[in-house]
Amino acid sequence: MYKLIAIDIDDTLLSDELVVTEGTKQAMAAAIEQGVLVTLATGRMYASARKIANQIGLNVPIITYQGSLIKTLIDGEVLYERSVPTDDAKLLNEYCLKHGLHLQLYVDDVLYVREDNDKAKMYSNLSKIPYVVAADFDELLNKPQTKMLIIDDPDLLDRVAEQLKPIMGERVHITKSKPHYLEFTHKEGTKGHALRFLAEHIGSTSEHAIAIGDAWNDREMIIEAGLGVAMGNALPALKEIANYVTLTNNEEGVRHVIEKFVLNAEREAVHS
Repeated sequence: MYKLIAIDIDDTLLSDELVVTEGTKQAMAAAIEQGVLVTLATGRMYASARKIANQIGLNVPIITYQGSLIKTLIDGEVLYERSVPTDDAKLLNEYCLKHGLHLQLYVDDVLYVREDNDKAKMYSNLSKIPYVVAADFDELLNKPQTKMLIIDDPDLLDRVAEQLKPIMGERVHITKSKPHYLEFTHKEGTKGHALRFLAEHIGSTSEHAIAIGDAWNDREMIIEAGLGVAMGNALPALKEIANYVTLTNNEEGVRHVIEKFVLNAEREAVHS
């Protein structure tokens, strides 16, 4: 029944030790052998997500930047792309300058910061992607922004989001991938939009897709998918809207889903 499985990376596919278990890799490979397109759906940059995809042997289009960019792994072909409207990008930059917030820009799959600081270093270490201190940060705002991100205290970011949603909310998608990451993309740069596009791209529909995630930025694809799955370690609010809650990221929750709904379902169909 399922033709597509979209899997979030951090705190979903990866354990807390930032690895993909061999059992999970084997389950993913078995699903691929059955003709299922298994892909990643992440807030990470393409360059960062590609490293994970290469580790597990994926060779498909992957959903990156919260859904703002779908790009193939073989030849780097862009299938789907959305950018933050320039006026909104400049508005967000002005807001961050006024309130002393750390803002990161993502232009042509390069991470830019205004200044070198601990927030930039921490993010770079986690994503395994270098950052560039922009010579002219403001000039970069005239270029297409695949994503923009503020790093700060979780409670402060919740207040920032509430202040900005009435101003930018109709044109910009505002979400969190981690408690201290507030992310901004085009309104159609969500994992839900990307999942629907990719399903149609392979000649299917999102009704025949499984989406697995743990954080609020996974909300749209979990709603969009025929089977929306929340990890055992997911936000309680995400579990409430999911069709199914699996094990945690440290208990091979992704493997459990693939075996239960794809591999075992296939075996039962053969024997029935």
